Amino acid sequence: MIDFFTDPVLRAPTWGCMLLCFASSLVGVMIFLKKRSLLAETLSHAAYPGACLGVVLFSFLFPQGEHGAYWAVLGGAFISSLFALLLVHWLESTRVSSDAALCFVLALFFGVGIVVASGMQSSIPVWYQEVRMLLFGQAATMSDLHIWIYGGLALFLLSFLFLHFCPLQALLFDRDFSKSARIRVEWVEKAVFWFLVLSLVLGIRSVGVVLMSGMLVAPAVCARAFSDRLQTVFIIAGSVGAASGFLGNVFSFYAHIPTGPTIVLVGTAFALGGLLFAPRRGVCFRLFRVFQFRLRCMEENVLKAVWKKGTVSERPTIALRLALWQLKRGGWMDRDLQLTDDGRKKAALIIRLHRLWELYLTEELGFHAEKVHHTAEEMEHILTPDMEEKLTRLLENPKLDPHLQPIPEKEL
Repeated sequence: MIDFFTDPVLRAPTWGCMLLCFASSLVGVMIFLKKRSLLAETLSHAAYPGACLGVVLFSFLFPQGEHGAYWAVLGGAFISSLFALLLVHWLESTRVSSDAALCFVLALFFGVGIVVASGMQSSIPVWYQEVRMLLFGQAATMSDLHIWIYGGLALFLLSFLFLHFCPLQALLFDRDFSKSARIRVEWVEKAVFWFLVLSLVLGIRSVGVVLMSGMLVAPAVCARAFSDRLQTVFIIAGSVGAASGFLGNVFSFYAHIPTGPTIVLVGTAFALGGLLFAPRRGVCFRLFRVFQFRLRCMEENVLKAVWKKGTVSERPTIALRLALWQLKRGGWMDRDLQLTDDGRKKAALIIRLHRLWELYLTEELGFHAEKVHHTAEEMEHILTPDMEEKLTRLLENPKLDPHLQPIPEKEL
């Protein structure tokens, strides 16, 4: 693995992609939190006609030149993306909706780019190959110059975040409050868009026009799944971006597949992993918490039923068998499926919460007694001891529920 950082052929793609993906992920966090992720897609496609026209202009001015083509591509792509950004803002200031403006600009600019590239294919085929690789990137042909360029972008971004973190935080989370508090965030917002355009223009060389927006958004999606703190989100996103750049190079080298798409696939895998397995927001952990809650509800319903009837009368299903096993394991029931002393107290508490809530609905909220049972069936599982105490005081320690059934005394 060390060879990827030291080998004369491999070090430029590795370091370059890592630095670029790191910088792009920081910009992606800002765009993602501003809910402008589609803007990255639009501007990345809008860079393509500018890159094509930049190469065309360079080929006419310097027919024999080769070394300045890269700067012509960057300059044309930057101007084109910047013009697209201004056009989007102008359309949004009119009666055109944001999504319609983004779709219009994307289709317009990318269509122009395809037309210009098609003309280049017949008139200047040599330069057409230079432009064609911008669609999906060509990271393998990076040089040490790209390391310095992407490193400078990353350093510039880190300096901006360090010096202007507070106004940036105000801009991302509550722009109206920042205005009322007289925090000047207009120039910070402009700086964010400038960084977006700059990172997109520099990134199309390695990841490509089509996939660059994925590299901006994927690390931000992954980071947001793990944390609510902005500093932590930036750290996680930067780490995911750098790791995606490195692993994408490694996988593409050994599998002999294109580097740019591989980097985006790795970043997407990180994002999917975060969405699935993040401790708080992950789908898998959320489903597990739902399963735990439903199992607890079933256990409490079983305790309540045995407390009333003295035995389990239903035919055991798989879920019921699991609930019974949990109750025996927790010491609430014995091997003969009878309530232990603790189980009896627990069941009485559930009945107490159920009947207290029924009485609260009828006495305090004016519900009819026949309409409160279903709601109480749900609330009995989520009422806390503090809420029980408040209900007891509010209802003056009642003895009977609305159906004239006795309310058990609190024993646990």
